Amino acid sequence: MTKKLIPTALAAAMLLAGCSLIPTYERPAAPVPTTYPGDPAQPAGQAAAAVAWEDFFTDARLNGLIRTALANNRDLRVSVLNIEQARAQFQIERSALFPALGLTGSGSRSSPNPYQAFDSSAGSVSSQYSVNLGVTAWEIDFFGRIRALKDQALAQYLATEESRKAAQVSLIAAVATGWLTLIADDELLELTRQTLVTREESVRLTKMRFDNGVSSELDFQAANSLAETARASYAQQQRTRMQDENALALLLGAPVPADATAGGIKGLDSVKPMPDVPAGLPSDLLAERPDIRAAEQQLIAANANIGAARANFFPRVSLTTTLGTASSEFSGLFDSGSKAWSFAPSVTLPIFDAGRNRATLDSAKAGREIAVAQYEKSIQTAFREVADALAGRATLGEQVRAQRAQADAEAVRFRLSDMRYRNGIASALDLLDAQRSLYTAQQSAVTTRLLQLQNQVTLYKTLGGGWATPGSKG
Repeated sequence: MTKKLIPTALAAAMLLAGCSLIPTYERPAAPVPTTYPGDPAQPAGQAAAAVAWEDFFTDARLNGLIRTALANNRDLRVSVLNIEQARAQFQIERSALFPALGLTGSGSRSSPNPYQAFDSSAGSVSSQYSVNLGVTAWEIDFFGRIRALKDQALAQYLATEESRKAAQVSLIAAVATGWLTLIADDELLELTRQTLVTREESVRLTKMRFDNGVSSELDFQAANSLAETARASYAQQQRTRMQDENALALLLGAPVPADATAGGIKGLDSVKPMPDVPAGLPSDLLAERPDIRAAEQQLIAANANIGAARANFFPRVSLTTTLGTASSEFSGLFDSGSKAWSFAPSVTLPIFDAGRNRATLDSAKAGREIAVAQYEKSIQTAFREVADALAGRATLGEQVRAQRAQADAEAVRFRLSDMRYRNGIASALDLLDAQRSLYTAQQSAVTTRLLQLQNQVTLYKTLGGGWATPGSKG
């Protein structure tokens, strides 16, 4: 009868442990409009997250840098280790649902006379030895407290996994942006070098005319000032280029290869074009953006925490049961007739705790409201980021075209002004003004083209692209 009693009691306890006090989860409504500003009709096609980064960033130079960063970046490595830590924590919480079997052995010797320790004839000594296999203080989850904690840990683990994907998306976009910046730096450096050569030629020509009494010292000093301005700009751009390379090297976790920005005189025009991706609808972001999914998992975790807090108001039932052997002689532990067992359930009913359980429940409810607000804020932030990128896509193309046309016009103006100055028709001030305007227009054209390319990267990132791999979306 005894052998059947313990397994039957354990099975009954496990069957009874089926209640859950976790509130029914409902996803909050997205607090954003149903369409993006100025872009109501989105083209149909693949979502950004379905386009793996290898298929979006097809330039071999950039592709190699991204692979290096994914392998070496320390922030991404920390994100992966956070996943392992969250998975282990989930397994810890889950293990509490099951009884833990343990083998214990104990032995004791005692005497009612304290002097017996010093004089063996002062009294008798009693001994007790035991070896037991059993369950110690296993909480039977009648009201779902442990399952709620397990669900909370599971949601936090899933949130950590989504955060890792979000970190990968950010890293890929940062590498692409930094690489484009380096190429633009090289193009601006070459532009400044050419401008400096032109201005030094103007200084030489103006000095010669000044020495011959054809032009004034005012013209010569103005030309000299512009040349020094170009030298200062060249030094500044060299410093900026080195700093941008250092920033990219930090993302890569390795030095930037020398051939990573080799594009010749083409500069940004040497970058392979990136495919356009449809923005879809704002609701698509809920499924595509890892950071939004991470925020929702944190909300689910906070919701589960309420169930655990509610369970604190109900009794906790724990069970300790052992089956083994006991004897007053160590040599007789496994003799016939030495078997022993115990079955000791316990119930703890909260009566007075100075408001601790109520405060715990209030804290859990407040935590859920905080998680709701953070989830909604993540959606609003994502909506704003996509809307900004779409605004850039709609306008930067025309801006690049216009500024390149302006640079071409300024180049013609400079050439004509140079010819007129050499023939004594135009003044030196006209020539210097044409030089200054041409340099500014060329710089603006390069900068705007950089913004256009970086905006494509930003749009791909904000739509949730960058975490999928070819043939997989997980």
